[in-house]
This record gives sequence, structure tokens and C-alpha cells, in this order.
Amino acid sequence: MSDELTLFPEERTVRSKSATRWLIVRGLLRDPVTFVAILILTLILISAVGAELIAPHDPLGQDLKLRNMPPMARALDENDAPTGFPFILGTDPLGRDILSRIIFGARVSLTVGFSSALVSGFIGTLLGIIAGYYRGTADDIIMRLVDIQMSIPVLLLALLVLFAIGSGFLNLVVVLAIVRWMAYTRLARGQTLALRNSPFIDAAIAIGNTNTRILFRHIVPNVSSPLIILGTLEVATLILSEAGLSFLGFGIQLPQPSWGLMIAGGRQYITSAWWIVAFPGLIIFLTTLSLNLLAASLRAISDPVQRERWFRKGSSAAKSNG
Repeated sequence: MSDELTLFPEERTVRSKSATRWLIVRGLLRDPVTFVAILILTLILISAVGAELIAPHDPLGQDLKLRNMPPMARALDENDAPTGFPFILGTDPLGRDILSRIIFGARVSLTVGFSSALVSGFIGTLLGIIAGYYRGTADDIIMRLVDIQMSIPVLLLALLVLFAIGSGFLNLVVVLAIVRWMAYTRLARGQTLALRNSPFIDAAIAIGNTNTRILFRHIVPNVSSPLIILGTLEVATLILSEAGLSFLGFGIQLPQPSWGLMIAGGRQYITSAWWIVAFPGLIIFLTTLSLNLLAASLRAISDPVQRERWFRKGSSAAKSNG
């Protein structure tokens, strides 16, 4: 008898889940576009976590003698000889190193994006599951709230709330979570409605499971996959929202570095010192594009039909390369 047949059912389930996760990871890494997106996101995350070790200069250090220096320029000593580490991406109007500010700004922008996505995802998913499972009055009230808030422009609502409570990191996270929970609610409700009349839910009710156990044991695991994909897309949207609000002066405030704030500070120098705006804009573009590409790949590989095509495409590419 093989080892597989001698395993207990729980052990076979664990092994099956582990094998599926490994296949998904391997499938994502086989695709060149997805691999590049994951690589870019990994580098940005590493830079954000180890900003103190990676940044070549002090992101808050100012020196007007070094203002608006082009990329790869270096500071000069008393004899006008280049000295010190070069400013790889140039300096801003206050003589601060742009690369160092981008690295520290990654920490701020990513923290805002991920924190807001987690808070809004938790609130929206909870309300959506309650609406889809219990239906009736709870469903009507929650979905009418969704309809009302979706009728208000997101940016306008965020600006009004931030104007009332003030700007800042914590307020920005709270406001972005408030204005983005509806997407999770609609998706979670739709997935829960599809599962509510499934035979395994009826069986769980028949054997005496409580509603709480059914929700957390059966509903949540089955709706988590599309919600994770939505969350990946939402992080990209929230990073763009944070940059836009900071650009308008309602988000992160000086002297804290932020990608949107860097663009706002350099917009009047765009004709004479293009690098001040170009490099923060480029990193915003690469981050949001990578997140969208990763979300598209996750959506494709989580669908049983598209997953087969995905692995077939990866196997064909591996054979052609070999």
C-alpha cells in the first residue's frame, strides 16, 4: 500500500492544499509578465522595509547649494571637486535626494494602501456576508447604504471628510477605508448568495451547525479567493488615491515624504528640472501597473477553466525554452 493511501483524510487534505498553492505560485512565476510584476513589487517592498539601510542620503536633509541638481550629480568640496555618493535621481528644490525620498515615500504610500485595503476589506466583507446570508431587512439596509455611497464621487467625498477632520496619515487611512468598502460588500454579497443555497450549506444546517460556525467555517473560506484578488486591485487604487490627495494637499503633509507630495512640490519645475516629477510619477506607474498585472494573473489562475490554459501555456513555454 502506498504512503498516499495510508494517510489520514486530514493529512491528505493538507497535502492537497499545499500542492495546489505550490502549483499556483509556480504558475505565476512561469509567466514572464507576472514574474516581472512580482519582481518589481518585491524590490519596492524591500526598499520600503529597509529604507534606513538602503537610502543613500537623508531624505529630510536640506542644502540649497544642491538644489535641482540633475541625476548622477555629486556634491562639490571647497576645491570644486566631486565628493560623496552621487545623487542618482537628482535633487529637489530644497536640495534633498530624490531617490532617498522615493524609498522612504514607498513606506508611506504602501502602508496607506495596504492598511486602507485591509480596513475597508474587513468592513465591506463582513457587511456583504451578513447581507447575503441573512438577506431580508439586513440585506435591504446594507445595500441601500452601498447605493447611496456609490452615488457620491469618491474623491469628492474623501476631500470633504479630510477637510472636516484634518489631514494626516491616520485620518487618510480611515477616510480611504470609508470610501472604498462598497466594492467588497457587493462582491461578498454576491458570492454569499451563490453559496447560501448550496447543498453543503443545507447539510451543515441540518446537522446543527450554528450560523456563526457556518459563516466562518464554510462561507468565508469559499469567498476569500475573489476578495483577495479584489484587494490586490484596491491596493493599487488606494495608492493612486493617496497620491492624488497628497498632491492636492489633503493627504500626507510635509516634511514626511510621499510620492504624490513629491510630484506636487516639483510641478512648477517640470520644464527646468523634469526629474523631480518624472521619477516619483514613474514609480507610482510601475507600482500600480504591477499590482494590476498580479491581480489579473491571480484571477486567471484561480478560475478552473483559465487555470488549465495557464498551466498549458506555461508548460509549452518551458518546453520551447528547453
